[in-house]
Amino acid sequence: MFVVDDDPSVLRSLERMFHTEGYAVRSFAQPRLMLACEPWPGPGCVVMDLRMPELNGLELQERLRQAGWRHPVVFISGAGDVPGAVRAMKAGAVDFLPKPVSAEVLLAAVLQALARDQASRAANAEREQLRLRFSTLSPREWDVCRGVARGLLNKQIAAELGTAEQTVRFQRGRVMAKLAVSSVPELVRLLDRLESRSGVNPQTE
Repeated sequence: MFVVDDDPSVLRSLERMFHTEGYAVRSFAQPRLMLACEPWPGPGCVVMDLRMPELNGLELQERLRQAGWRHPVVFISGAGDVPGAVRAMKAGAVDFLPKPVSAEVLLAAVLQALARDQASRAANAEREQLRLRFSTLSPREWDVCRGVARGLLNKQIAAELGTAEQTVRFQRGRVMAKLAVSSVPELVRLLDRLESRSGVNPQTE
């Protein structure tokens, strides 16, 4: 849990509340102090003020993203800044809460942010696992995989690739073995999951 607020009393109050709820908290009285830190690789979220003198919350959110921070953000603000709230949500903030905010409301927003972070990490882990499985295919096995996923017969794939049907049959078997699938529908589902997660062909990277 990371908290950024230039108001010392608010910062102390948030620290106490999150500690009481069992969260490990790292707080920053100035945005530049957080930017000086290496991105935290573990789970978490960031609770930050919108209006700060050095960098406002939106600027800090963008600078953190550029630096490699991927944690969800919950904004709090003492000003009725509707345009700022809209921009914050468009930039991916989980919530935008006006000060003074009740502990119940803030903790609910934090739980939502942590759930989003967990879901994002699970999706990233699945994407990486899928990429690793498909990266074991050779370029020609990848071509065969695509052909199989399109519903082509071995002889049709062979004609497209300019190779023998027996070769395609052998390569098809290797594709199924490397991806640990036993049927064409299973292969198609796996390929769909890869593309929906990453939107890229592993062989093009």
